Amino acid sequence: MYQADYLQRFTEEVFKSIGCPDDQAALAAEVLVSADLRGVDSHGIARLAGYVRLYDHGRLNPAPNIRVVHETPSTAVVDGDRGLGLVVAPKAMHIAMEKAEKVGSGWISVRNSNHFGIAGYHAMMALEKDMIGWTMTNAAPLVVPTFSLDKMLGTNPVAVAVPAQDEPPFVADFASTAVAYGKFEILQRKGLPAPLGWAQDADGQPTTDSNAVKSGGGLLPLGSDREHGSHKGYGLGAIVDIFSGVLSGANYGPWVPPFATAGFMAAQEGVGMGTGHFLGAMRVDGFRPADEFKSHMDNWIRAFRKARAVEGKQVLIPGDPERETEALRRKEGIDLLPPVVQSLSELAQRFGLDFEAQ
Repeated sequence: MYQADYLQRFTEEVFKSIGCPDDQAALAAEVLVSADLRGVDSHGIARLAGYVRLYDHGRLNPAPNIRVVHETPSTAVVDGDRGLGLVVAPKAMHIAMEKAEKVGSGWISVRNSNHFGIAGYHAMMALEKDMIGWTMTNAAPLVVPTFSLDKMLGTNPVAVAVPAQDEPPFVADFASTAVAYGKFEILQRKGLPAPLGWAQDADGQPTTDSNAVKSGGGLLPLGSDREHGSHKGYGLGAIVDIFSGVLSGANYGPWVPPFATAGFMAAQEGVGMGTGHFLGAMRVDGFRPADEFKSHMDNWIRAFRKARAVEGKQVLIPGDPERETEALRRKEGIDLLPPVVQSLSELAQRFGLDFEAQ
């Protein structure tokens, strides 16, 4: 078990070792470890070596000049200069919130970025200012649209964070696929099969092979198949791709470059610049008084918590599992799988850092 502070300090040192400025290294480490704290292990420190490989392949600029290249009072396009998405996305969200403070809402489309970690981190930034936060990103093509044999979309997650008064905030953070690809990476590390409905093989047939995507298959959209609503997951992923990529000038569809952990994928010649994100902030008091709204959010949350549940279960509010996991892991520590520990140990050796393999 590793304490979050220990992992964050180590991660920060790795980012500084590849040339990230101190403030950006600290922010990137915070975003990455926040995923582990919230139980999203697929997007946490297990991906640290992947960001280093992006740097090794010349796809990551460790000291980017993140800048606005086009804007109106409520919108902007941000160029991430090939920086860490872990840094680019928070910068874009700050711009969105600044615009929201002035005109009620701010909407930022980002190009020329990289993988930005968990979407929920960036959306939750808006909560402190009584704003509703929206974040989404496109990603490398691992997903087959309904009836397709070709991988055309990424897992393309969406996150929305809504403040409440006395209750914890509503935080929905989910991929537009049945699961994120990182879940397959976890199964691969454990040598386990995947549940039916997560992927199809190269012939378009359902499979439980956790390596199917590497063997010509693809991830399935949310809903898994047409009979269970996969066209809706496909549509949601397409919306994220258009807002993040087509709108910003980033790559989109099958041209989004792969994250370094997807070593079985080759990047195609791009139609845009890097990976794209879309972030938004909305002032609650742009609609009704913030205290009034948050009081009714409390009422909404409590009503759903009181809903009758099937035996042995309870109705959860989006964000509950992550919040409970974070409280537990801050106290007891974060358990890392042996392959992740090995990866971190190798990074420590490469950069002359200390990492205690517990």
